[in-house]
Amino acid sequence: MFSKDIGIDLGTANVLIHVKGRGVVLNEPSVVTLESDTKRVLAVGEQARRMVGRTPGNIVTIRPLRDGVIADFEITEMMLKYFIDRVGGRTWYSRPRILICAPTNITSVEQKSIREAAERSGAKEVFMEEEPKAAAIGAGMDIYQPSGNMVVDIGGGTTDVAVLSMGDVVTASSIKVAGDKFDEAILRYIKQKYKLLIGERTAEDIKLSIGTVHPSGMKAEMDIRGRDMVSGLPQTLTISSSEVKEALWDPVSSIVAAAKSVLERTPPELSADIIDRGVILTGGGALLNGLDELLAHELRVPVWVAEDPMHCVVKGTGIMLDHLDKVIKKKF
Repeated sequence: MFSKDIGIDLGTANVLIHVKGRGVVLNEPSVVTLESDTKRVLAVGEQARRMVGRTPGNIVTIRPLRDGVIADFEITEMMLKYFIDRVGGRTWYSRPRILICAPTNITSVEQKSIREAAERSGAKEVFMEEEPKAAAIGAGMDIYQPSGNMVVDIGGGTTDVAVLSMGDVVTASSIKVAGDKFDEAILRYIKQKYKLLIGERTAEDIKLSIGTVHPSGMKAEMDIRGRDMVSGLPQTLTISSSEVKEALWDPVSSIVAAAKSVLERTPPELSADIIDRGVILTGGGALLNGLDELLAHELRVPVWVAEDPMHCVVKGTGIMLDHLDKVIKKKF
């Protein structure tokens, strides 16, 4: 009677939580800082993210999720407990029902580990749903009609591409290429071309500030700082958007290929609907400059970036919570 319903977008880069009746109440990085010998948690979320690459040897900063799945079960459980308590999910007299989203092609073992982490974080019941389905609902698509809807959800660890109709996934593909791989590609490019070592946070700043993937995209420059691999001393250099485009070409090509493969496997009637309706981009990766234009050119269908793409999955969980008995298939 008193239990809350909570929707969680358990992302590789960020955890977002929707509490029924209150909306999205939490959006924090999936990062935990702890003492390596005692395993005592020092910081979680944004506070921990600020410590990445800046801690002494006895303090480690961990991202417990990698490529859309749990890499460190114990730390994920600690993180979830902390976030659920922070939003008032657990009380002494009630435990919440939790709806949690996962990539489309995770194994039953990976699915079980996500469910167990949620259960041990204090859930009364755990429901699981596919990320692209929640993303499509959160982006405002009516997926319960007999017509084709295509969504490309680019998160931190995975990109999920799906065609949905009649409330379910018809064809889908999930690849472990997304925001993190964009950052790694930029980091590697600068290391190879300029012999300059930069950190993950600097690579992410470059992507967000001057990153583009389309020839007619933004033209900008940025000063970056790192450690020269030859002299070992700090150095500053200027890089341009066109260089970032070059660095991002490989991971972006993988996303284009995944989208094409899903379209190729889609029944012709649904393909015709997608030509009319277009493709919706969701997730943080959808904000990469020029990605919508590149996909539109490669797929030859209209491509739109969802309104507030980063919140689509968690908003979708919120809508599903309102119709929990109707739309959720409990996965055993």
